[in-house]
Amino acid sequence: MAPSQIAMEDQKPQRTSSTSNSGANSNKNLRGHLETSKAAEPVWLMKCPPNVAKSFKPDAAADRSVTAEEPCPSGPVAKVILSLDPLNSNNEPKFTMELAATESANTPKCYALDMSRDFIPMSVFSESSEGKLSVEGKIFNKFDMKPHDENLENYGKLCRERTKKHMKSRKIQVIDNDNGAHMRPMPGMIGFVVPGPSDKKKAPTKGSEMKRTRRDRGEMEHIMFKLFERQPNWTLRQLIQETDQPEQFLKDILKDLSVYNNKGANQGTYELKPEYRRTCQEPAH
Repeated sequence: MAPSQIAMEDQKPQRTSSTSNSGANSNKNLRGHLETSKAAEPVWLMKCPPNVAKSFKPDAAADRSVTAEEPCPSGPVAKVILSLDPLNSNNEPKFTMELAATESANTPKCYALDMSRDFIPMSVFSESSEGKLSVEGKIFNKFDMKPHDENLENYGKLCRERTKKHMKSRKIQVIDNDNGAHMRPMPGMIGFVVPGPSDKKKAPTKGSEMKRTRRDRGEMEHIMFKLFERQPNWTLRQLIQETDQPEQFLKDILKDLSVYNNKGANQGTYELKPEYRRTCQEPAH
């Protein structure tokens, strides 16, 4: 039995009795009874996209025009094509489904069905409007539906339509309260902050594009001795700020006058060599 037939049987209106009491008694009699005459009928289980499932349902307008005493007129909603290669029996059969009608022009009408038999045993059950329970059949084949290669372009358009439909439209909101209390401070607003006593004044640093004028080497060595008399340890950055001399020029002088501390408490600083340190301390005696 095809899956479309099972779906349509569930949609058929059932005859109802004009007497409510008799209907209630019949429901009570049907309670606990299971119709199993179709339990061995072969049934296909098919996993399909939502837009395909909608095309299997009868039209809502047709449902309203049909009375309870008349059967619902329903034609075939799709057809399944089985392709076999008579020259090569080892090839698996190919299944293709073509829909009779679709909701949208971009909805693909042709689908490829991938068959699988690797699933747990299952059966199909139905319940009528009168409460009658029936076994409609046993599932023999399981199919996964995907758009056929020739309909991939239309399927891409359908996906874009669906995404655009559920996409939230962007809105522009005008802020009436413009005092800026709930806004992040702009870069220019940092200057309005009153500096506290703990704020340290940073010395203005000259940009790298500004060239420093090199002094006479003898004059610079004398200045360096004076600085090391004032403070025994200096970093290169501190000496550049104090002397305003090119970095490479200071490195050359420090190479001759000082040693660099790679570790210890004064790591990363320069201090005078022992022989120059004694020379600087002699006038103090």
